[in-house]
Amino acid sequence: MNDLPRIGLGIDVHRLEAGRPCVLAGVAIDSPVGPVGHSDGDAVLHAACDAVLSAAGLDDLGSLFSDQAAENKDRASSEFCTETMRLVSDRQLQVWSLDIVLETDAPKLAPHRAAMRARLAELFALPADRVNLKGKTGERVGPIGRGEAMRATAVALVGPA
Repeated sequence: MNDLPRIGLGIDVHRLEAGRPCVLAGVAIDSPVGPVGHSDGDAVLHAACDAVLSAAGLDDLGSLFSDQAAENKDRASSEFCTETMRLVSDRQLQVWSLDIVLETDAPKLAPHRAAMRARLAELFALPADRVNLKGKTGERVGPIGRGEAMRATAVALVGPA
């Protein structure tokens, strides 16, 4: 059962609010706006975890880390990654690659992209060349284009350890 690669998809959306801390892919970013969430609102890590959990045939992030649970209030999403990787390892699987798109008009990702990729590689036990992160704008269309929200979409390839 575990000898074939598996693919998973994760998507996460967060409203943006002025004055909120901005942590994306586990990296603190100086920004006038940040994602609103029960945890730290790191849409990149939430989507990545959901993609990995999906590929491994496990419950989704919301089932494992309820936004109704007090212990998850303001929790660092990097902790969700640690638990996700433990669950994947327990199934004798490992992450083979991650590909992520973050749609947001603010903050601009280019100055932070290398640090974000490095942190993703660290959290998911991957060489940096097996992690890709792309930033896209909303082109002034919809809540993303108006700077009201951000959306992260992640695809994970998982296979035998």
